[in-house]
Amino acid sequence: MPEMNSDLRSDCGNCFGLCCVALTLTKSSDFAIDKPIGKPCPNLAGDFGCGIHARLRGEGFPGCTVYDCFGAGQKVSQVTFDGVSWRAEPGSSELMFALLPVMKQLHELLWYVEAGLREDAARPVHGKLRALRDETEELTRGSAEELVALDVEEHRQKVNGVLVRVSELVRGEWAAAVPPKKNGKKRKTDLRGADLMGARRSGADLRGVNLRGAYVIAADLSGADLRGADVIGADFRDADVRGADLSAALFLTQTQVNAARGDAGTRIPVGVERPGHWG
Repeated sequence: MPEMNSDLRSDCGNCFGLCCVALTLTKSSDFAIDKPIGKPCPNLAGDFGCGIHARLRGEGFPGCTVYDCFGAGQKVSQVTFDGVSWRAEPGSSELMFALLPVMKQLHELLWYVEAGLREDAARPVHGKLRALRDETEELTRGSAEELVALDVEEHRQKVNGVLVRVSELVRGEWAAAVPPKKNGKKRKTDLRGADLMGARRSGADLRGVNLRGAYVIAADLSGADLRGADVIGADFRDADVRGADLSAALFLTQTQVNAARGDAGTRIPVGVERPGHWG
């Protein structure tokens, strides 16, 4: 399977520390401080790096280790604003900060579209996916003013219609490989939006299951098989995925992996990095 487009992976070295300035932080178990939009995090260094990057979790900022912008930060910094930072041109800061969440959504959609193009089972809609990829990429290269005015939700719905079809094709192929239950009962495969917080699903066969938007917070998925499961929008915060097989989980993102608790035995897809805090 080919590598995921590297432009859709965060490159902090080419970003103006936008997530450390443009986002709101609320003091909680995820962040040690309150910080409004537009105010730089006190840990942001002069070179736009994080002064406590290696100690974020220990210093009370685990939320920072979970966040991933899908490469939106460097796109805004180096493409939209042509490498001129908000420090060098303070007048650009408001527009630059407003643009980050818009670009992040577009890059997230590109991630999902690319994921669909990597699935052989989704070949019937590859043409539509390629057209959506080109259209979305073109949108990301618009001016800052055009992007801030963009109706991202409308575009998201357009893309999602094809992603749903990708899900049906891929899940159908994986589900067909699952043997029927010995008691003759049908396996439940539609868990869209399900509340699985704290659920005990250790070793479960979840191949081809629809987990779109499901809450799997703190769920025990250790040793579970999630190949072919659609996990778009699923909340994996503190989910135990030690020894689980996520290698072919559909639409799995870096943020979801970062939020979960895995180990060396957890299998993850190509293009997703193994988090350092997995031990």
